[in-house]
Amino acid sequence: MKKVYIFSGLGVDKRVFQKIDFGNLDIEFVEWIEPRKDERIEEYAKRISQKIIVENPILIGLSFGGIIAVEVAKTLAIEKLILIASAKTRNEIPMLYRILGKLKIHNVIPASFLKSANCISNWFFGAQIPSDKILLKQILEETDNKFLYWALDKVVTWRNLQTPQNYVHIHGLNDRILPIKNIKTDYKIQGGGHFMTVNKSEEVSKLLKKSID
Repeated sequence: MKKVYIFSGLGVDKRVFQKIDFGNLDIEFVEWIEPRKDERIEEYAKRISQKIIVENPILIGLSFGGIIAVEVAKTLAIEKLILIASAKTRNEIPMLYRILGKLKIHNVIPASFLKSANCISNWFFGAQIPSDKILLKQILEETDNKFLYWALDKVVTWRNLQTPQNYVHIHGLNDRILPIKNIKTDYKIQGGGHFMTVNKSEEVSKLLKKSID
C-alpha cells in the first residue's frame, strides 16, 4: 500500500478533502507547525518534513500546501508530487501578488478583512452552494492570524525557480486565486476553481487515482 502525505491549503485542516475518494491509499494529513519568527520557507519545509517517516512517499499539496510540498520535495526522495490548485515556481504566482510582496502591502491588510467570508471571498474561491460557503467561512475564521500572515508573505515572496521532478499538476480552468493562464498543468478541470476538492471532488478523485496508479 502506497503511503501518501497530504498538505492542505492555508486553512486549518483536512476538511477540504472530505469528499475526495482516496480508495485504499494509506493517507496522512500533515498538520501545520507554528512558523518561527522570520523563518524562511526552506527552513519551515525542512522542519515539517520531519513528520514524513517513510521512504519514497507520495506527496499531495493543495494551494499553499502545494508550495510547501514543492519545498519539502527538495529535502527528501519522493515517488511523486501531486499539486492541486497550486504553483510549482514563482513564475506561476501572479505578477500582481509578487508586486504586492515587494511593496509589503500584504502586511498591512487587517486580518479581519483577509478572513471575512462574503460574496467576494466566495467568488474568488469558487464557493457557490450554501454548504460550500459555510465550510469556507469556517476555514477562514479558524485560520491562525500568525500563520496567515506568514504564509501570505511566503507566497508573494516565493523565489523558487526549480521545477520539481516526478510531479503531476491538476488545476481548475476557473481558478481565480491562481489563474490557469500562469500555470503549466497536466490536467485541467472544467469549471474548477480554488475550492474544487470540495465542489469538483469526483473529477479530482478520478485524476488523483489516475496519477497515482
